[in-house]
Amino acid sequence: MPEGDSVYRLRERLTAASVGHSVVAGELRSGAAAGTPLAGVRIVEYDTHGKHVLTRFDTGQTLHTHLRMQGSWTVTRPGRRIPSREDHRVRVRMRLDDGSTLWGVDLPVVELVATADEGALLGYLGPDPLRNDWDAAEAVRRLSLQPERPLVAALLDQRNLAGLGNLWVNETAFLSGVHPFAPIASADLEPLVERAARMLRISATVPGMYQVTTGSTRKGESHWVVGRAGRPCLRCGTRILVRDEVANDPERRRTWWCPRCQPGA
Repeated sequence: MPEGDSVYRLRERLTAASVGHSVVAGELRSGAAAGTPLAGVRIVEYDTHGKHVLTRFDTGQTLHTHLRMQGSWTVTRPGRRIPSREDHRVRVRMRLDDGSTLWGVDLPVVELVATADEGALLGYLGPDPLRNDWDAAEAVRRLSLQPERPLVAALLDQRNLAGLGNLWVNETAFLSGVHPFAPIASADLEPLVERAARMLRISATVPGMYQVTTGSTRKGESHWVVGRAGRPCLRCGTRILVRDEVANDPERRRTWWCPRCQPGA
């Protein structure tokens, strides 16, 4: 699943390709507004909150999309299009006045809402480190509300802190020296939240550092624990452990940890 930094980078790419341009042909092909034509609207700006993308039009409407596990956005140059075999997966199409086209492919969430109603739509989300209104103290407060909840489950809950996915949750637990299934109350939350926020911002904005948590871009060394099951810990040499996810249980994603650097549960 794309994480907040992935969605932030997508926003930057879509902004560069389309903000200020008008849609000359296109439509929504999914959701309650399926069939709605988009010709004539101008793209004013993009915004993100956690893993949600908001495309604002000059009509006072916002296109809300979420990639979840499978969705993507593709931009094709003038005169080009996606392969015809992919047409059945297109959920949003917007051909712009410069001839380029935006394709929302296999998007599981496609909603057209009034821009004024965005708050009601996404108001449940916690603070996002990649937004200007980031509030670290509020994230700490929300994480503290259920002190016995396992750390990984609390951090994955977008109502507490928006934008962290499984990669960042596991790496944050390692760098904080906390067992992933220990109660969230066992962690020193203020530095943990600041660490997670800093890593997410670096990944989103620093060239060459996308989803690199160790500082090394060498193959097999970019993560401390994620994807390293059975391999030696880069810090102490202990074999990294993994617990598989449980189907249909959002609190039991695949989890990695070092039993020496993150002792006990």
